[in-house]
Amino acid sequence: MLTDYYADLHIHVGRNQYGRPVKITASNQLTIENILIEASERKGIDIVGVIDCQAPAVLAELQQMISDGKAVERNDGGIRFKHTTLILGSEIEIYDQNCQGPIHVLCYFPYLKSMTIFSNWLSEHMKNNQLSSQRFYGDAVALQQKTKELDGIFIPAHVFTPFKSLFGKGVKQSLEEVFHPDWIDAIELGLSADTPMADQIAELHRYTYVTNSDAHSLAKIAREYQLIRLKEPSFKELQMALQQIEERKVIKNFGMNPRLGKYYTTVCQKCLRPYKESPCPHCKSVTFIKGVADRIAELKTSSHSLSSRPAYLYQVPLEYIPALGPKTLEKLIDHFGNEMSVIHRVSKEALIPVIGERIAEKIIQLREGKLLIESGGGGKYGKIARK
Repeated sequence: MLTDYYADLHIHVGRNQYGRPVKITASNQLTIENILIEASERKGIDIVGVIDCQAPAVLAELQQMISDGKAVERNDGGIRFKHTTLILGSEIEIYDQNCQGPIHVLCYFPYLKSMTIFSNWLSEHMKNNQLSSQRFYGDAVALQQKTKELDGIFIPAHVFTPFKSLFGKGVKQSLEEVFHPDWIDAIELGLSADTPMADQIAELHRYTYVTNSDAHSLAKIAREYQLIRLKEPSFKELQMALQQIEERKVIKNFGMNPRLGKYYTTVCQKCLRPYKESPCPHCKSVTFIKGVADRIAELKTSSHSLSSRPAYLYQVPLEYIPALGPKTLEKLIDHFGNEMSVIHRVSKEALIPVIGERIAEKIIQLREGKLLIESGGGGKYGKIARK
């Protein structure tokens, strides 16, 4: 029997068990255990991909949690903690001689043993595998091949962002300039793109799309995620779903409206205002940061989205809603269990006695994709309009 599970497959570790940084720009509160508690008890996320597990200190901490009986390694891959399965992942910054610029990719492995082998192999190709997103100097296809040798999953990350991504600056036109197309398991869209945008590029039609948070803090976990149909929440089942084997599949993508992403619109690099002509009419600068929408327009080779694609539903994190502060969020979780319940299931009639009609109406508008958006760009997030 197949069941539907919520999954966010791109979450960073801020600090290891010794209090030392892993992802330097991430919150100190993003420890392995805190991530799992947040996902299991507050967010209602069934599967989390933690993408700094190549760090030896992170591997040691996970092994200790298993030894202490806090977690269990699943037979089909992944580590079970309460109601959540952790998928062991690693984000890597590729510097291949064929790249126009650095490219971030995500590599996932079923077991601590396979991730340990991968971590040791990485240490021969990078300076410091204790830290997140370190530079890999070598052949991108060799990295793909190593991932496949260890029965892993290979996914190019946030593929359209202007910096450190496949289509942002990594290649001129095609992923085949750098990667072996048959060794890609899925494409991560990133916060500034959605399914209809990505499907304008015909070579992506063969791949499953994933939508993930790229969380650098506990609050950002599950700002994007997907609903996946599986027999059980394990690595093997996830792998089957990405390859759409035996009815396993992604059945819905939940992502922020791309206009909320911080790279949707092309903006002046100096003043960050929308850039339509040179020089910038506001500050006279001639440099700009190309937005995802404009970059996709340059790459466009298809005029339609695949009818077989799962629905892409605009989902705004509760923290983005004006007037819904931390205390109100705590009240919602106390009453309804977790954020997934509030976002997707609780009726307006049930919400009103807890938080009042005005905020309840905003949550329903969120659910129905009716909130007004002010577009982001140049590293500045978009926002929900107050009126």
